[in-house]
Amino acid sequence: MAENKTQPTDASVEDFLDGVENPTRRRDGFRLLELMKAATGETPVMWGPGIVGFGSYHYRYASGREGDTVAVGFSPRKGSLSLYGLTYAPEAAALLPRLGKHKVGAGCLYINALEDVDEAVLAELIRAAHRHSTTVMHQE
Repeated sequence: MAENKTQPTDASVEDFLDGVENPTRRRDGFRLLELMKAATGETPVMWGPGIVGFGSYHYRYASGREGDTVAVGFSPRKGSLSLYGLTYAPEAAALLPRLGKHKVGAGCLYINALEDVDEAVLAELIRAAHRHSTTVMHQE
C-alpha cells in the first residue's frame, strides 16, 4: 500500500510563511500560526511543502488504508486560507454558523481573510477540532 504523500518534514514553518507571496495571506498565515499554537499547545510542523500542522493522529479505514495525518493545520493558498481538520468535531456544527464568511469543502474550511471571521469562534473551532482529532479519532 502506498505511503501518504503528505508527511511531516523538518522544513521551517517561518521560512515557509515568509515565502508566501500575497501579503494578506502571509500576514494571516502568521496570525493563524499564533492562534493555532495557543489553541492546541502544539509546536507547528510542516507537512509536505505547504501545510502547517499542529499535532497528528493515526487513521485506519475499512479498506485497510492507514496512516498519520495532521490533527489541525492550515495552508495560505493562492485562492484562500485552507484550514484542515476543523469540521470534524461535533461542536463544529454549532460553531460554523457563528464563524463569519467561510466555505466548507471535503474536510477543509476555506476563508478569504481572517478579518472575515470571528477569531474567538475560530479559536473555539481549533480547540474542539484538536481535542477531537487527538483523543476521539485517535481511539477509533
